[in-house]
Amino acid sequence: MDAARNLPDILSAEFAADPYPAYQVLRDEAPLLWHEGMRSYVISRHADVMRAFKDDTFTTDNYEWQVAPVHGHTILQLSGREHAVRRALVVPAFRGGELRRTFLPVIERNARELIDGFRSTGSVDLVDAFARRFPINVIVDMLGLDKADHDRFQRWYGTVVDFLGNLSGDPEVTAAGLRTREEFAAYLIPIIRERRGRLGDDLLSTLCRAEIDGARMDDEEIKAFCSLLLAAGGETTDKAVGSLFANLLRHPEQLEAVRRDRDLVGRALAETLRYTPPVHMIMRQTAAEVAVAGGVVPAGATVICLIGAANRDERFFTDPGSFDIFRPEFDGATAFTAAARHLAFALGRHFCVGALLAKTEVEVAVNQLLDAMPDLTLEPGFVPVERGVFTRGPTALPVRFSPAA
Repeated sequence: MDAARNLPDILSAEFAADPYPAYQVLRDEAPLLWHEGMRSYVISRHADVMRAFKDDTFTTDNYEWQVAPVHGHTILQLSGREHAVRRALVVPAFRGGELRRTFLPVIERNARELIDGFRSTGSVDLVDAFARRFPINVIVDMLGLDKADHDRFQRWYGTVVDFLGNLSGDPEVTAAGLRTREEFAAYLIPIIRERRGRLGDDLLSTLCRAEIDGARMDDEEIKAFCSLLLAAGGETTDKAVGSLFANLLRHPEQLEAVRRDRDLVGRALAETLRYTPPVHMIMRQTAAEVAVAGGVVPAGATVICLIGAANRDERFFTDPGSFDIFRPEFDGATAFTAAARHLAFALGRHFCVGALLAKTEVEVAVNQLLDAMPDLTLEPGFVPVERGVFTRGPTALPVRFSPAA
């Protein structure tokens, strides 16, 4: 195992600016790295990260200090039968049939409303005007909450994501996240109690009525799940939409292929999730001493799984440093399931429950945006820049197009 000296530092400005060269060094020279500043072990090869997601020795006990302070006790922290039952309570709302019947119209309407705000302008920043707003607006409407609260949810979303990515331990970021937990609970729990007596077709009602073998979610569990959905569902789709368009705009021949054949949207998203994943790292905690990546990690240690590095591992993918929506390794039928070859949604029992929701949102967004802007191009001279370490995506994406009449 390698020490952190003379190797890329995850907390450095150089790493934040462009982590991909550092990922290569870590995969080749330090597949198991001890990072003193974060008191964590770092793994970066595809096989090792995949094992950490599937092997029960790598637990989610770390979420007790990483996630619970801002979300409360969530499904991520459960295991065994308790996890299976709680997951079964929420999964039906995110399956294909229910998703299409109840929530696809919500997704389509929110995309259309945002696009209506700029389809006649001839220019727009896709990140600011669409990607950041779209998934949060969808979640608010899926839950059956007041559309007037969209801006409030945008603020909560930002502080929660900052809290989860606060690798350096900035106390102001921590304090803002903790305030958001209190504000979110004060807002949502009275609504949950009121909704139990007036159930509808919204997601909040679905969570309130869900029952398996007599087990139901209490108010705090529903609130925690909604808080988790706000962060996980918002950040992944936000970054995925921005990154997908950034990748396609930098590869105009592939953009043209997608424009002509919309069946390629799913492949473009799958390749974006591999090439520039929204979430670059997920943590696990070892339940026992474990040999991994040529070294040994003690019991009770935090392990940082570098998804961004694993998804570009040449030991697993052909020419991984290239963006290619026609990549032969991808099977369209499994790219958004627990059998996916990319690791953007994790794997195993904690595979992202909202993967199909994210896929549906992005497909709707891409199709509606391409319909509204069939000739979109990057603003002349603009080069997309990614930001972020824990999560990562373009900070802006100004484009030009022929305005609608």
